[in-house]
Amino acid sequence: MVVLVTGANGQLGQALQFIAPNHPEIQFVFCDSTSLDITNLNNVEQNFKQHKPDFCINAAAYTAVDKAESEPEKAHLINVVGAKNLAEACKKFDTILLHISTDFLFDGTKDSPYTEEDTPNPTGVYGQTKLDGEKAIQETFDKHFIIRTSWVYSQFGNNFMKTMLRLASERDKLSVVNDQIGTPTHAVDLAEVLVKISTSIFHLPSSNLFGIYNFSNEGQCSWYDFAKKIFEFNNVKINLEPIPTTSFPTPAKRPAFSVLDKTKLKNAFRIEVKHWGESLKNT
Repeated sequence: MVVLVTGANGQLGQALQFIAPNHPEIQFVFCDSTSLDITNLNNVEQNFKQHKPDFCINAAAYTAVDKAESEPEKAHLINVVGAKNLAEACKKFDTILLHISTDFLFDGTKDSPYTEEDTPNPTGVYGQTKLDGEKAIQETFDKHFIIRTSWVYSQFGNNFMKTMLRLASERDKLSVVNDQIGTPTHAVDLAEVLVKISTSIFHLPSSNLFGIYNFSNEGQCSWYDFAKKIFEFNNVKINLEPIPTTSFPTPAKRPAFSVLDKTKLKNAFRIEVKHWGESLKNT
C-alpha cells in the first residue's frame, strides 16, 4: 500500500513522518514543494506516474489566514488550483484522495457543533479558497475524503502552542482572546486518523464511505483556555489576561464558534477521539 503525502515539511506532513515507523504496512512517499509542486499539473502527474500511489494525502496548503487577505491569488493557486490538480491526477491514476480542509469555512454564528451538512459561509479569503478547493475536488473525482479540522498544533512546525511558549519566554504578561470558541487538534492525532481511513478503505475498496468528514479532538475551549493549559502543562508561570476579540483586531475575521461534530467519522471508522486536554498533556 503506497501513500503519497504532499506538504511533507508542514506541520501535518511532519506528524505523518513521525508516525510512519509505526505503520510498516504502508510505503509512505513524502514530497515537499520542491519535489512535488501541487500548482503544476505536469509535475503532479510525473510524481503519480513514478510512485503509483494507492492514496494521496494532501497536507499542502496556504494556511496564513491573515496574509491571505493581501495575497488572494497565491492562496487560490495553492488551495484551489493545487487541490484540483491533485484530484485530476488521482482520477487519472485511480488514487484515492484525502484532502485537509478547515473550520474557517463557517462564519461562527452557530452555538452548537457544526456538522458536515451545515452550509459553509466563509468570512475571509483563506476560508473561501479552502471551500473552493473542496468544490474543485468534488467536481473532479468521486473517490475522495475531505477532512475538515480546526486549531491544529503539535511539536512540529509553527502553531499556537509553540508561539505561546516562545512569547512566554520573552515576556512577563500575555493577553489572549477568550471569546472565540473551538477545539484544538493535535496533528499526530489527525495523522493517525488519516492512516486509519486509508487502511480501512484499502481493505474495503468498494466502500461508499467517500465524502466530507469532521475531525478535531473532543471538547471545546477558548484560545485563552488553550493558552492557560499550555502553560500549566509546561510549568510556565506567566500573567495571562483574557481579552475580547475586539481588543485584538486582525486582517481576517475569525469564526466566534467553530466546534466540529465528529459523529459521522466516529461511526464510519469506529474511531475513539481523545479530549484535547489529554492530547495536549502528552505533547
